[in-house]
Amino acid sequence: MSPARGSETVISVHGLKNSFGEQIVHDGLDLEVKRGEIFGVVGGSGTGKSVLMRSIIGLQVPDEGEITVFGENTVDREETEATNIRKRWGVLFQGGALFSTLTVAENTQVPLREFYPELDEALLDEIAAYKVVMTGLSPDAGPKYPAELSGGMRKRAGLARALALDPELLFLDEPTAGLDPIGAAAFDELIASLQKTMGLTVFLITHDLDTLYAICDRVAVLADQKVIAVGTIDELLALDHPWIQEYFKGPRGRAATATLKRARQHEKTAEQTAGSAADKTADKTGASD
Repeated sequence: MSPARGSETVISVHGLKNSFGEQIVHDGLDLEVKRGEIFGVVGGSGTGKSVLMRSIIGLQVPDEGEITVFGENTVDREETEATNIRKRWGVLFQGGALFSTLTVAENTQVPLREFYPELDEALLDEIAAYKVVMTGLSPDAGPKYPAELSGGMRKRAGLARALALDPELLFLDEPTAGLDPIGAAAFDELIASLQKTMGLTVFLITHDLDTLYAICDRVAVLADQKVIAVGTIDELLALDHPWIQEYFKGPRGRAATATLKRARQHEKTAEQTAGSAADKTADKTGASD
């Protein structure tokens, strides 16, 4: 979990409506994300999780509604008008969305070249190399092409590109989808670590219950064309909405809860052991004096 979140609202969505023809995806959707939190977004298939993210970052023009990021409107703005705000966020799309004809390093440099065309090649190479290593990839991954990488490595390469501009806000769309449990857990740990070291606000779309339990401060549930609930996992578990109950208290939900309880018990035991060792050291020091 991230440190205590601030009171500043980073993302604000009010009265959002999205539709495709006669299919209404969102209708009257409201949402607020606070600075410094890892904010999870869940919902069933077709509830428009990715459409919501695309609306926030300006790739989807909604039918109705207001969206602000860092206090600035993002709805239906010209690309040139949104340049300054776009510098302040990074996006990891599903699957990494890497350019197949560019190397990992070249993919990482794409936003740098777009927003800072005056940077020389040596500095671009240095920044890209740093971002690649920051995401847990080895330095020799930089010259490789996406086709030469595993699924997990492609995710990390996509994350390196998302972090290229040192953003304040990070959007992640199903970052652990397709990863094995060990790889998914490692990616969760990476996101939590980066959030702390970089002071990120994270908007995280996922269906992975382990991710929700492990790193999310609050979770928004999409259903019935709206956000029907926002809260901590414990707060959501107290609600009686049928989808929430089925999702969080089904077999996978129970397994995630058990995993979290074991992790918390392990942390508690480790803290107690460390405290006991410190007390013994203090006792020995006092005795020698």
